[in-house]
Amino acid sequence: MASYLQIENISKSYGPKVLFEHIGFNINEGDKIALIAPNGTGKTSLMRILAGKDKSDSGGKIMFLKDIKIAFLEQEYEFDPEKGIFEQIMSSSTEFTKGLDQEHYWEYERRVLKFLTNFNLADPDQKMKELSGGEVKRVAITQMLATEAEFLIMDEPTNHLDIDAIEFLEGYLSRSRCTLLMVTHDRYFLDRVCNIVMEMDHGAVYTYKGNYQNYLEKREERIANYNAETDKVRNILRRELEWIRSTPCARTGKARYRINAFYDLKDRAAQVYTQKQVSMEAMKGSTRLGTKIINCKDLSFYYGDQCYLDGFTYNFQRYEKVGIVGRNGAGKSTFLNIITGRMFEDDPGVLTGVIERGESLKIGYYHQSGMSFNPQDTVLDIVNDTWLLNRFLFPHEMLNNKIEKLSGGEKRRLYLLTILMQQPNLLILDEPTNDLDIVTLNILEEYLQEFGGSLIIVSHDRHFLDKLVDHLFIFCGNGLVKDFVGSYSEYREYIKEYEAEQRSIARAEEKAAKEKAAKESAKSAPAETPARKKKLSYKEQRELEQLEKDLEALSAEKADLEAKLSSGTLAFDELQTASERIGQIMELTDEKELRWLELSENL
Repeated sequence: MASYLQIENISKSYGPKVLFEHIGFNINEGDKIALIAPNGTGKTSLMRILAGKDKSDSGGKIMFLKDIKIAFLEQEYEFDPEKGIFEQIMSSSTEFTKGLDQEHYWEYERRVLKFLTNFNLADPDQKMKELSGGEVKRVAITQMLATEAEFLIMDEPTNHLDIDAIEFLEGYLSRSRCTLLMVTHDRYFLDRVCNIVMEMDHGAVYTYKGNYQNYLEKREERIANYNAETDKVRNILRRELEWIRSTPCARTGKARYRINAFYDLKDRAAQVYTQKQVSMEAMKGSTRLGTKIINCKDLSFYYGDQCYLDGFTYNFQRYEKVGIVGRNGAGKSTFLNIITGRMFEDDPGVLTGVIERGESLKIGYYHQSGMSFNPQDTVLDIVNDTWLLNRFLFPHEMLNNKIEKLSGGEKRRLYLLTILMQQPNLLILDEPTNDLDIVTLNILEEYLQEFGGSLIIVSHDRHFLDKLVDHLFIFCGNGLVKDFVGSYSEYREYIKEYEAEQRSIARAEEKAAKEKAAKESAKSAPAETPARKKKLSYKEQRELEQLEKDLEALSAEKADLEAKLSSGTLAFDELQTASERIGQIMELTDEKELRWLELSENL
């Protein structure tokens, strides 16, 4: 197995803050690694060093396998707003395309167009400036995947993507033979794509084979073992301290070594593992909530010719937790602006219908573009409460840090604090999981489960939705909103079953139509005498025999898959694969049966 990347002695600091120090690791061909760590510990800095856009403070070595193709996906995609999508991708791909001959260049163009279609970017000439954040991310991912690079390095690939795009990318990467290193906070994505979890913790790197749950278990074992070793060191230290105090000042050479060892023990004994976590205890209060929250009656909203809401009627209830999902650009954020009264100032579009808000309603609205901090302000300028800041992992030494020096996740965490400290009774979260680390997400989920008010969440994080919401508003496009009672995973299973049922109905109708057409054709054809009846050629005879074997094999495979599906032992991804294969078998069976009938009639 080839080593694709070797890293030795890499360090990075910003002022007095050490992100990581003298780290090293190896990535082999076929590894699919998720790199996870708390916000502000250097994940993006490490990615930028690997991409050659930043340098290690300690020199060190970064050695990629010679002649492998490498593609990087950074969090922010640089683009020319005036260029069309296809033009932007091709102009940004010159480093990859410059050595290609004409045929391979055309092949790359075809792959770009194919991925744009897969990501629902139908117009390759659409200007980049017209795209949403999620659509820009899909352009960046298209450019990366079209290279067919052997080694992909991705920083938060699911940020801003809608769930359809996430699931397409998830399926593609899980099937691909590529080697992968990615930073992600999406726990479902991590489990379904990656086979190794790499953790950056207290400036060091630890590697765990297996899924996220295995990582959590093995990590707890590592910490417990480390702290148990610390306890042993402390016991030895106590004995050595007694010796230091009781032994006369005159020392032999051997005793001096023991004294030096004592101070080494003292340093090690002080190294107890502690993990700081965001504390939500101080945020559990909320303003008293009345019986009326927000009542919507026959709401419709048009922006130009585009309909974002069509006849929406719903009364939000006390303590309910609603999830909102749909494709990028379907109107989810627009809907939140409508019900909260935050309409567009320049051209608000046309809104009809009635909105009534409760008198005791106090809205806390965390929205995607809500962070408007002055980059020169300090953390303490934004929230002048050192106790709260400390609970949100902003220790004393960070309070005078300027906003521009914070990581993306730290800025999001600070913004979240400014919302929660208002103690709202209706909390609206528009993509709250972007840039937050997994530890913070787990704590946030626990807090929201106990939140004493109503909750509306727009999110593309399937795990987050599954843990929190009672029902979903599905934004289907063209103003249509459907209400689904249940979790997101239950919704996806329902959709898959519905689509499979529709495909089955379509196949049955197509088969019936073909059979009807064949019968009508036979009736209208002139009668033939028995002497003129067609015989099968040798090739057709062999085809008929093979069809019989194929149909028997397909029937056996279908029965086997159905038995596995009903066994209850398959993992989720295996269930999905088996279900898809049964659909394929049914289509193949229909095709082969029709051909078998056609040949049999000629015998």
